[in-house]
Amino acid sequence: MKSDVWKRKLGWGLAALVVLAGLAAARGRDKHAIGAAQRITPQALASLLVASPATQRPLLLQVGFPMLYRQAHIPGSIYAGPGRSPEGLALEAAALKGLPKDRAIVLYCGCCPWSHCPNVLPAFKEAQSLGFKDVKVLVIQQDFGRDWADRGYPVSSGD
Repeated sequence: MKSDVWKRKLGWGLAALVVLAGLAAARGRDKHAIGAAQRITPQALASLLVASPATQRPLLLQVGFPMLYRQAHIPGSIYAGPGRSPEGLALEAAALKGLPKDRAIVLYCGCCPWSHCPNVLPAFKEAQSLGFKDVKVLVIQQDFGRDWADRGYPVSSGD
């Protein structure tokens, strides 16, 4: 009888692992819903910001956590997050309100590797659902500090 209980527990444990693995894989695939054309590297964005007149630069929206924005953000970016929450998505919608739908927009967070970020994908989908056609996500492989600030790209702090 004890072995039957053990087998059931093991079976439930294995089933839970399979479900969790499936969810993790789906989450990873979901990030890939942001196609290559909608991604921009830190190097490409930094070059674009230097080479473009201010009037032609994309709108930069930080869709991460407020503490991260206050500590360090890309100069000229607007805090519009966190994308994982309804309140953050409402802030993003407010930041985008009234803008032309063809306006170039770059979203970024920087809390963690973008493949695990809880903020960029919801923010990306929100911008698309509002009809914006030229939305890109800054691909941050590690975090904002290592992938942007430590590379010498411009940084501002505060609100």
